[in-house]
Amino acid sequence: MAGGTPFGAVAGRYDEARPGYPPEIADAIVAYHGGVPASVAEIGAGTGKGTEVLDRIGAPLICVEPDARMAAVLAARFPHARVDVAGFEEWTPPAGGAGVLACAMAWHWLDPATRNGRARHALAPGGTLAIFGHRYGYADAALGDAISAALRSVDPAVRERPVDWFHADVLAHREFTDVRKEIFRRELPLGRARFLALVSTFGPFLSRPPEQRRQALAALDRLVDDAGGTVVLDLRTTLVLGTG
Repeated sequence: MAGGTPFGAVAGRYDEARPGYPPEIADAIVAYHGGVPASVAEIGAGTGKGTEVLDRIGAPLICVEPDARMAAVLAARFPHARVDVAGFEEWTPPAGGAGVLACAMAWHWLDPATRNGRARHALAPGGTLAIFGHRYGYADAALGDAISAALRSVDPAVRERPVDWFHADVLAHREFTDVRKEIFRRELPLGRARFLALVSTFGPFLSRPPEQRRQALAALDRLVDDAGGTVVLDLRTTLVLGTG
């Protein structure tokens, strides 16, 4: 699907509003792999939120991103990385495979029937799979329930995936051995503008007609106002590691 995704139209906002990842993820990947890998390939790299962490590993980077607009932001941020504008299903891995194949918040966009097998075949023998992503919870549970209700009132079809679903996915397909999971948690306070900008970069939000989006933002704006102008995220970040 190179050339366009729902996120391309909001690439700049996405880069500014999406929270980054704990730097400890890089250390966990290196420790699991047994040292710095020969290369790191990132699938669905977007504007580079996950790339920020992967760059800390210190290995040559290949970033694969299907949306040309997102890839342009990514390339500007990481001029030393190789950026391939392609979908994972069309991408050709480097000869010999990547030492680490990573994916941040994009595993669900890959073909469920083939993503695990493709990931294993894209790795060098004994290479490391590293999938990580956020789960957006709320420090104030009542506020979180109200936010979820407001979004469902606009689009009743919106449903969250189970917590750590990609860990279960990797285990179920049995393409990788020594599969491990690590959890990182932190509280992240967001002001009104930052929180509304974050919500406006979510895939289900972007897929709705403009009037529904306006209704959702208006409802959320009222809730943030009632909360004193700040929403505190309970940000849960899961890292899944496996050996190919």
